[in-house]
Amino acid sequence: MVPEATLRSWLERHWRLGGAQLSHHGGGMNSETWFVDRDGRRWVLKSVAPTAVAQFTGGLAIADRLQGAGVPAGAPVPTVDGRTVVTAGGRPLALLTWVPGVALTGEGRVEQRVIGSTLGRVHRALATVRVRDAERFHWVDPTAGHLGVRDWVRPAVTAAVRDLDELAPETLSWGLLHTDPAPEAFRWDRTAGVCGVIDWSVALTGPLLYDLASAVMYVGGPDRGGELVEAYLRGGALDRAEVDRGLRPMLRFRWAVQADYFARRIVADDRTGIDGPAENDKGLADARRRLVASGPGDEGWA
Repeated sequence: MVPEATLRSWLERHWRLGGAQLSHHGGGMNSETWFVDRDGRRWVLKSVAPTAVAQFTGGLAIADRLQGAGVPAGAPVPTVDGRTVVTAGGRPLALLTWVPGVALTGEGRVEQRVIGSTLGRVHRALATVRVRDAERFHWVDPTAGHLGVRDWVRPAVTAAVRDLDELAPETLSWGLLHTDPAPEAFRWDRTAGVCGVIDWSVALTGPLLYDLASAVMYVGGPDRGGELVEAYLRGGALDRAEVDRGLRPMLRFRWAVQADYFARRIVADDRTGIDGPAENDKGLADARRRLVASGPGDEGWA
């Protein structure tokens, strides 16, 4: 973690925020964040691993464009010399606009409708946006060495990628993706009646269905996420035929992405953002329950 004295120095030097109150908010599995408060205003200071600077910069570019289109997204605050990312203590650092509201949980019909409609609005707003050097879907390699971490991982991931190939992703509707629209990424300002979306960590172009499948995964699968899907469809970003054809195989691939992610962390003993290795093991075990215990064609598969 970057020392607090370094952060304070960088806030003064790059954003003219000397004397601000700084409080550590915590870290996700790929970042560290702090609240920055001064004169009744709040920002978020975010740091990522040095290897993620290109992804970080691309994600911030999307947040900036999205916020310009009227969707609160935690857009970066430019430095005094116009940069969005600086390096502090060897780590990329950005100051982000505070998005008011409360993080959603995905519980209940109302929240599902808010998530679905907001995700649809995001996809529509980004439909004509292009980000330089954006990555392209997808990144899962069934031959990767880390998939040998458990006997079941490689066969399960390989099967999910094969099913995705049979779906023919190139025939789906593509655009810029959030990639991980968990409920807590949606911040609902009930007073203003506005929902924002934060945590733009990468610029990646791929099937919009991947984002929808990810959102559905977090609320318990398609049999529990009907309200979310219907709210998304009402926005018109995708049509029902595409969702009916591709949601379940894309959801299975999303669980393969989780297996790939946690297998990689276990092999590297990466404990960023967690208390211990058991949390990586749990993430992999959750993917196993979805990928191995059931399979395509099983009506209970989620």
